[in-house]
Amino acid sequence: MVTEHPLKIYEKLDPDLLKHVENSRDFAFDDGALPRKYKLLIAMAFDASYGAVNGVKSLAQQAIDAGATKEEITEALRVAQHLSGVGCVYTAGQALKELFI
Repeated sequence: MVTEHPLKIYEKLDPDLLKHVENSRDFAFDDGALPRKYKLLIAMAFDASYGAVNGVKSLAQQAIDAGATKEEITEALRVAQHLSGVGCVYTAGQALKELFI
């Protein structure tokens, strides 16, 4: 199921804010000392900890597209579980079922 990008509304409401968010995203996720896929895995673990199912799903797919393996995704979620508790595992389970099943 493809859904509309959650920030699309800002194309009309506040294009300057949207551009700022996009620039910030690029600054954070572009390859550097850490490759992009690892940065995406870190962000995915944060979203799992916050209970953001759609964020986990989107970031996991982006990490896969950047070369992450299923094993790297699940290991990142192990770290999230250790730091944030089992709730993030349930969140990630909801997100990942469409990617891996």
